[in-house]
Parts: sequence; structure tokens; C-alpha cells
Amino acid sequence: MAIDPTSQHPVLERVRALAFAYPDVTEKISHGRPTFRTASVFVYFGGGVKGGDQFDLSILVKCESAEEQRACELEARYFHPAYLGPSGWVGFDVSDADDDVWSEAAELIDCSYRVTAPKRSVTRLDAGEGPNLGVQQWN
Repeated sequence: MAIDPTSQHPVLERVRALAFAYPDVTEKISHGRPTFRTASVFVYFGGGVKGGDQFDLSILVKCESAEEQRACELEARYFHPAYLGPSGWVGFDVSDADDDVWSEAAELIDCSYRVTAPKRSVTRLDAGEGPNLGVQQWN
């Protein structure tokens, strides 16, 4: 069952914190799920495999290349998301994430942001507006 997109579920709140660390980000509910975007979406919260499993506690992110997508999908925590997979998106399960998994999620979000955000937003990120992925602390 999908997470209520207006809830303060701890996994959704953590994804929100990661996404809103970037310049020019807004959240919008699309198809009943939270999305995080600049000019276009860079993170979807929750997804599934066409005709298969639902991963309600997951993120969908845009890969830099088809090679990166194929490499990711070989790992157990990743999946090829319905509808978006053919366009270069990959799903990443964060349902039982530890600190290492959250670090990987942060890196995926960073890459997806850089691939999808307008150049001016990426320039602001590179100038220091945004997360320091090596220093984030969570309780």
C-alpha cells in the first residue's frame, strides 16, 4: 500500500530532507506519489515493477547513462521501474535502509538532480548551495 504523500512517514521525511537540500526544489503529488522537481522531476517516492512487486518505500531516480542503469539493476536493492525504466530511470529500495544505503541514496539523488535540473540550478549547487554529502548527520 502506498504511503500517504502528505504524511510524515520517517522514510519519506528522510527523502524530503535529501531532496530539499538542493537549489530550486519543489514537491508535487503526481499519480498519488510525492515527486521532487526543479524544471522536471528528479526523484519519485515509491514505485513498482510492471505487473510485479510494489516498492512503496523506494526512490526512482534518473541515471546518467544506459550503462549506469544496467549496472545498477544488477544489484539486489535496485529494480527496473514500470513506465519510467525505459526512459533511463532506476528504482532503489530504501525500506530497511542503514546509513550505507542512505549514503548511496544521497549519491543517486545527487546524480539525478544533476542530470535533470536546469544548468543555472546545477551552477548554484556547484557554487556551494546544496548538500555536503559527506557530512550529513541523521538521528
